[in-house]
Amino acid sequence: MTKLDTAVATRPTRIRYIIAVLLFITVVINYMDRANLSIAMPALSQEFDLTTGQQGLLLSAFGWTYAAMQLPGGWLVDRVRPRVLYASCLVLWSLATLFMGMSGGFVALIILRLMVGGFEAPAYPINNKVATAWFPERERGRVIAFYTSGQFIGLALLTPVLSWLQTVLTWHWVFILTGVVGLIWAAIWWFVYREPRDKSGVNQAEIDLIASGGGLVDVETGVKKEAKPKLKWTDVKVVLTRRKLWGIYLGQFCLTSTLWFFLTWFPTYLVDYRGMDYIESGFMASLPFIAALVGVLLSGWVSDFMVKKGLSLGTARKLPIIIGLAMTVFMLGANYTDSSALVIVFMSIAFFGNGFASITWLLVSALAPERLLGLTGGMFNLIGNLSSIATPIVIGFLVTDVDFAPAFVYMAAITIVGVLSYVFLVGKVERVEE
Repeated sequence: MTKLDTAVATRPTRIRYIIAVLLFITVVINYMDRANLSIAMPALSQEFDLTTGQQGLLLSAFGWTYAAMQLPGGWLVDRVRPRVLYASCLVLWSLATLFMGMSGGFVALIILRLMVGGFEAPAYPINNKVATAWFPERERGRVIAFYTSGQFIGLALLTPVLSWLQTVLTWHWVFILTGVVGLIWAAIWWFVYREPRDKSGVNQAEIDLIASGGGLVDVETGVKKEAKPKLKWTDVKVVLTRRKLWGIYLGQFCLTSTLWFFLTWFPTYLVDYRGMDYIESGFMASLPFIAALVGVLLSGWVSDFMVKKGLSLGTARKLPIIIGLAMTVFMLGANYTDSSALVIVFMSIAFFGNGFASITWLLVSALAPERLLGLTGGMFNLIGNLSSIATPIVIGFLVTDVDFAPAFVYMAAITIVGVLSYVFLVGKVERVEE
């Protein structure tokens, strides 16, 4: 064997980047199925004659089961391989989504939306576990930013498409089409995804690169050898009694409150309070998602760049989050202008900030006790995504038929609390001991 052959043989393969693409597409589908209701809501609410309070309850239905299933979901993530668990969840939530397009009443929609939320609950803990197993610490910021950007790319591109589909056909097809796409992707995930040591094409050099950089390539092997230990209340106590962990839990609630505003009430705001038609609102609603996409991609690059330049892990991980949360306050500007163009500018700045702050899962990877990575991720998602319940309902009862301003005051106050949480509660970024 020549020196060139030896060098090629010992050069790390790059199969992990294929895994990043799989996560990216899965996130696109995940958020497509979260946002499809907000796109259909103006037409749906007219057909069923829903009040703003009823709309808020329907928009929040996803969040009730999504939050309730976070701890059971985290428990499953620690025990079931991502290949099996993700494919199963995709099938179940996609079927529920598909049947929403065939439902004929408010109660049926609520029940099916509750099912979608419950079956999507393990998704982000699975993403985090896959990223932690497949990528070294120095690459993880960019990877999490990359797959997180899927939620913004998908919504930026698909919101106009789904709005057009609703106009050409009916709101029913928004759910039928998105459900079918999810079923197809479930089969693809099952056939393609494997753990690092089981994936064909991965050489030992790549596994060594991941492991030496802090990637947990044997996390599934470790679980198997320990015979899948039962959940203990002492484990729950650990993830509920650490100040650092509460800092990211509360911060995530504040961050996702803005996201859930855009995923639920934003299209209705444009149609009912700014007088746009469905197609125009679909296009205009996509612009803040594009801004958020730029923010999330930039934040991952900036965070990893600061790590490479020798800044502390705490500074590199927390600073983009704090800056991004502070920028979200710009949405208050919508209360002081009658220009639809300026409203979109303010919303785009705010959602850019939300995207720039959305690398918060990096802190879960960095802070969570290694053995309780799934449980910590579940608790992080549970508390963080209580906003998926609170935001639609609170806004639904704050606004009137002619005044949306109180909603933006509420959103600004919540994001300020998030900034304070990361500054004063998280502190130095280091793994929490059990």
